[in-house]
Amino acid sequence: MSDKTGSGNFFEDFGVGQVLTHATPRTITAGDVAVYNSLFPMRFALQSSDAFAQQIGYAQAPVDDMLAFHFVFGKTVPDISLNAVANLGYADCRFLKPVFPGDTITTVSKIIGLKENSNGKTGVVYVRSTGSNQAGENVLDYVRWVMVRKRDEAAPAPEEDVPTLPKVVEPKHFVLPAATGFSDVDTHLSGSAHRWGDYQVGEKIDHVDGVTIEEAEHMMATRLYQNTAKVHFNQFTEGQGRFGRRLMYGGHVISMARALTFNGLGNAFLIAAINGGRHVAPCFGGDTVFAWSEVLDSVELEGRSDLGALRLRTIATKDLPCASFPGPADKGYDEGVVLDLDYWVLMPR
Repeated sequence: MSDKTGSGNFFEDFGVGQVLTHATPRTITAGDVAVYNSLFPMRFALQSSDAFAQQIGYAQAPVDDMLAFHFVFGKTVPDISLNAVANLGYADCRFLKPVFPGDTITTVSKIIGLKENSNGKTGVVYVRSTGSNQAGENVLDYVRWVMVRKRDEAAPAPEEDVPTLPKVVEPKHFVLPAATGFSDVDTHLSGSAHRWGDYQVGEKIDHVDGVTIEEAEHMMATRLYQNTAKVHFNQFTEGQGRFGRRLMYGGHVISMARALTFNGLGNAFLIAAINGGRHVAPCFGGDTVFAWSEVLDSVELEGRSDLGALRLRTIATKDLPCASFPGPADKGYDEGVVLDLDYWVLMPR
């Protein structure tokens, strides 16, 4: 058989310090945004209306932060996670520059850690990925760790090297939107009267709504991002795996949870950073996703009287409406919890 095709990297193919420049630059179009908005109930006014965005100082409505994240992430899959069992978590993620329709995204990754699992069949790869636009400006930088299959279970394990990652992105490291002013945001048009100062540390918000995710929807979303991981598409192979069916891309759950937070956090226009995230359990087509959030911190931003930052913990569940907020992660999770996301949002003051 020809050797012109690629089977992707397996765990033993990675080395700490290795740099991977990912293929296929991706120009984001208004059509991509329309498809994204048809897949998720995304209603944040800044990303929905050019006119609304222009009143704040943007040339046009920026792409939703999580859509930009998915495009950057999608570039990495053929090299990092084509042979993944599951994506496990995120840390130290910063949104550095807004992305607009017409921008072209490329991604470069560096392997920063490796750890073989005790079963000898898989290992965890720690990788820092950076997305840039056509001008060479970095738009996003983040770390994730992913469980990847070994090609040869007898292959020797690399020396264990697990990176130390910050638990929180400090607000002094935020990159705030330049040449913008959020003081005069029309809260009638944004759909929420609640500004930054209306939220208290410890406040818990049930976002109420639930959305059932269909099989075709999560596969369409993953194709939109050019994410080629087998676990999302190939029922022939996944039917013989541990779940017997295709696994939903964890980012799909993040976007659904983010969209659901509009009901209660309608003016949380921008994500400044993701401190950490865990895909606690798998999600599948037919599951109904719910979300609720807790305000962990509230900070003023130096030099910005128009914006404040809230640190949120958003929990997403499947087939489990909000009854009681889960306790600390170190005490275990309730059955039905699929996502635990710790992140910072920017809101008008």
